[in-house]
Amino acid sequence: MNVKSRHHLRADAIDEITDSVAETLGVEIDADTFEKVEFEDSNWEVVLVDGEPAVLYVEDEPFLTVKGANEYPPERNVVTVDAGAISFVSDGADVMRPGIVEADDSIEAGDLVTIAEENHGKVLAIGRARVEGSAMLGDEGKVVDSIHHVGDELYEFAV
Repeated sequence: MNVKSRHHLRADAIDEITDSVAETLGVEIDADTFEKVEFEDSNWEVVLVDGEPAVLYVEDEPFLTVKGANEYPPERNVVTVDAGAISFVSDGADVMRPGIVEADDSIEAGDLVTIAEENHGKVLAIGRARVEGSAMLGDEGKVVDSIHHVGDELYEFAV
């Protein structure tokens, strides 16, 4: 991913990001710099927070990246998967009901969510919920569409 442009965000844009992330995930981002990055060879819209790719825009909605969610652990919109699902989710697979051990009840269908592993709470992926949180546990069916995961081009991007 080659950087096309990089510029500091205005205070109102920073407030929009921090307010949205606080409301959605219950996380306060405390940082000195926020820079928007545009790429020559990718459609990702990314914000560097203190130099790290911590925020991405998904359909104009600011949300934490995998690295951002591990730096600022979310309190809400978390889907937790078991050890058997880790390799699949880390490879970009959508999340299936049998791999889920817990899901935040406040999740609504269509919400952006973080997908974390149960043993250490590390975030493996970001996705969009297909169903509400209370309907995520079960024996079959796809419930979260993967958007960004450990090891993809955004995760590997470094400034």
